[in-house]
Amino acid sequence: MSEPIPVSRTVDHGTAKLMPDVDRDRAWLLTVDGAPQSYVDLDEPEHLEFEYARRLGHALDTVAEPGRALDVLHLGGGALTLPRYVAVTRPGSRQDVVEADKGLLDLVTERLPLPPGSGITTHAADARAWLEAAPDDSADVLIADVFGGSRVPAHLTSLDYAREAARVLRPDGVYLANLADGAPFTFLRSQLANLAALFGELALIAEPGVLRGRRFGNAVLLASQHPLNAAPLSRRTAADAFPARVEHGPPLSEFIGTAHPVPDSDAVPSPAPPDGAFGIG
Repeated sequence: MSEPIPVSRTVDHGTAKLMPDVDRDRAWLLTVDGAPQSYVDLDEPEHLEFEYARRLGHALDTVAEPGRALDVLHLGGGALTLPRYVAVTRPGSRQDVVEADKGLLDLVTERLPLPPGSGITTHAADARAWLEAAPDDSADVLIADVFGGSRVPAHLTSLDYAREAARVLRPDGVYLANLADGAPFTFLRSQLANLAALFGELALIAEPGVLRGRRFGNAVLLASQHPLNAAPLSRRTAADAFPARVEHGPPLSEFIGTAHPVPDSDAVPSPAPPDGAFGIG
C-alpha cells in the first residue's frame, strides 16, 4: 500500500515529513520535527532552493575548475541535495555521505532514490566516528551540515573534530560547513577560531543582516591551506537571488577577535534558534 502524501515517518531522531512542491513536478521539502532540513528537485538536482545550500553550491563551483570530478565527503545527509548537485555539476565525482539517522536515510533513499551511476555512497554512522576512521588525504572537499534537530552536536564543534577534518582533506582540499548563530556570535567565532588554528585561509559567507546582528541565521564557513577563490565567490553570492557577503582576510580576523579554539572538554552544541527562526509551522 502506498503512503499518503505528504509522507510522514518516525525516524531515529524525530518525525520526518516529505512534502511535494506544488510548483515543481518532482520536488520535495524534507522536514524533521517541523524544521526544514532539505529541498530537492529530482528532475533538476542543480536547483538549490535554500539560501545556505545555494551558498554551499557557489563554494563548490569555485573550489576547482568547472566540471572537474572531485572526491567529496558529506557529513550529514538530509535529502542528499548537495551530493545530487555535485553529481550533475561535476560528473564522475566519488562521494561518501554519512548520516547518523538511519531511519531518515532509509526514507530518503526509498522515496527519493539516487539515479544509477551517481557515484554517491551512503553510510548510516556517526559523523565524528566515521571521520576518525577515514584515511588521511582522502577527500578534495569535506562538507559538514550536521544538525541534531536544529543544533550542531557538541562533538562536531571542537578543535579535536576540526583536526580530524584537516587530516582527511588533501593538501589542496577545502572544508565547508553550514552553521547557524546570531549576535554576539560566540559560537560562530569559536568555530572560526578552531579552523584558524589548522588552516591558512578562511572565508565566511552570510547575509548582511545576519552579520550585522539583526537576526539569527545561517553562515557558511570555508577553510583551506591554499588561497581561496574569494573574488568569484563574492561575485556569485552578491548576485544570487538571496544576496550574501563574503568576509575574508583582515575583516574576518577582526570578526574572530579574541575567540579561542575549543577542546572536546569544553565543546557545546550550536545555539538553539529562536522560536520561528527556521520552522514552517
